[in-house]
Amino acid sequence: MDPAVAAAVADAHRREWAFVLAATVRITRDFDLAEECVQDAYARALTSWAADGVPSSPGAWLTTVARHRALDLLRRQATARRALPLLIDDAVQPGPDDAAAPEIADDRLRLVFTCCHPTLAPEAQVALTLRLLCGLSTAEVARAFLVTESTMAARITRAKKKITAARIPYRVPPIEDLPARVGAVLTVVHLLFTTGHTAPVGDDLVRRDLVERALDLARMLRALLPDDADVAGLLALILLTDARRATRVGDGGRLLLLSEQDRARWDRSAISEGVALVHEALRRRPPGRFALMAAIAAVHDEAPAFDDTDWREVAALYDLLIQIWPSPVVALNRAVAIGFANGPAAGLTALDALGAEPQLAGYGYLPAARADFLARLGRTGEARLAYQEALLLTENTVERQFLATRLAQLDQ
Repeated sequence: MDPAVAAAVADAHRREWAFVLAATVRITRDFDLAEECVQDAYARALTSWAADGVPSSPGAWLTTVARHRALDLLRRQATARRALPLLIDDAVQPGPDDAAAPEIADDRLRLVFTCCHPTLAPEAQVALTLRLLCGLSTAEVARAFLVTESTMAARITRAKKKITAARIPYRVPPIEDLPARVGAVLTVVHLLFTTGHTAPVGDDLVRRDLVERALDLARMLRALLPDDADVAGLLALILLTDARRATRVGDGGRLLLLSEQDRARWDRSAISEGVALVHEALRRRPPGRFALMAAIAAVHDEAPAFDDTDWREVAALYDLLIQIWPSPVVALNRAVAIGFANGPAAGLTALDALGAEPQLAGYGYLPAARADFLARLGRTGEARLAYQEALLLTENTVERQFLATRLAQLDQ
């Protein structure tokens, strides 16, 4: 196989999957059939591009092939249309929102709202969207949820069957229905961003395609709901966190912590936009979880140097966040903030209180954080064991190299 062609197909999968699948769903009106046709298109690309060269617009080529494949299957099965789930309700005419804002009539956004229909359980909504919109493997989606791959596979299958049975329409809902539907969509976009911000597996720390897709969707939601504080908070969080992207990896692909990053290279335009959105989002009482997370990111971004970070404010914001969103991962981040605010012993105590949390049993960041605090306290033997545990639970190459380096430094 030509390595250049293989790389081009892989790049097209990262960048174009959502566009190609969403466009194909409009023809098939069935997720499974659309996925089959899109996967077939990518398989054909490996041979066609090797013979004819990589097209100037890979996404358009893949969409054309996938849609032609879908049409061919439907023609050969004359009765299939009556049997397939109707994801587009032919009786529904475009509403005022479609006519007033054609620039947000993006098939990806339609796909998100279809997957986040209220008839689906919240965890199924997020999982299905990550699987279909992003083309993530079932294993990658499972890791984002801290569950087993088999559990996630069953969840995705049930969600697809529910869409079929409920005849969920493939469209952005009317404006009056958006506030009730947007919470699940925001969760999806946030998980999409976090999966791209630190890739669970692979050789790269960041999956730029997923980060940019999440930012794109967050901006589309902002256009849909300009007065929604949660939308403003999520967009702020993405902007403020991604503003540091260029400085997160150093020479030789080495992971750089916040304390090591060149803050002069942070994206000041994104930070300014994000901080303004944080102020807007925090005006709502009580503030939502995305506004609080964005406020935490703003504290880091506005500190002139790492030593100037107001860790007490960060810890206080986590105290507020865990009250409205009692997530194990939030509890872990709060414990780390306590460690920086009150010393490594206090941080270690807070982390050890999470040791029995089942959702963190396979989460590498917990032993990694423990290892850091143990090393700071001079408990080298325990720190070594914690780093070894973190290595066993970490699959991203950049993070593994960082942990291995820290482990080696304990013996120096």
